[in-house]
Amino acid sequence: MPNSPISVPAGYAPAFAIGFAASSGGDLSIVEPSRPLPVTSVQPPASSPLTGTVQAQTTAGPFIPAAARPVFLTLAGLWQGNVIIARSTDGGATLQPLTLAGEPWASFTSNACEAVWEEYEAGAALYLIADVTSGSLQYRLSQ
Repeated sequence: MPNSPISVPAGYAPAFAIGFAASSGGDLSIVEPSRPLPVTSVQPPASSPLTGTVQAQTTAGPFIPAAARPVFLTLAGLWQGNVIIARSTDGGATLQPLTLAGEPWASFTSNACEAVWEEYEAGAALYLIADVTSGSLQYRLSQ
């Protein structure tokens, strides 16, 4: 790097550098033009949103999420019942409800708008399972 002049009255200038672990051993590598900061490009969503309106028991899907991006669920309307998000790695033959530390995750009994999952396995799909006992539920699963 080129030298920079130091102005009076200080006589010194603090030096800062950005670095990253360049190897699995964790050695520091200072960012410079010949060694830029490694970054990952985020691609647009792979799937169109999964949307619909339901007034009874329904399984909707598949929603194929793009890797490493949050999946959002929006539930709206005047309804009663239960909605869960399930995951499949076998084309929908087996649906496993999402859990976190062995407890139900992404299970709803009222309107919501929140991130529910982030997928990292190629070929995995998400499904919305709704059991609406009264009213009308509008849903959207998207990225």
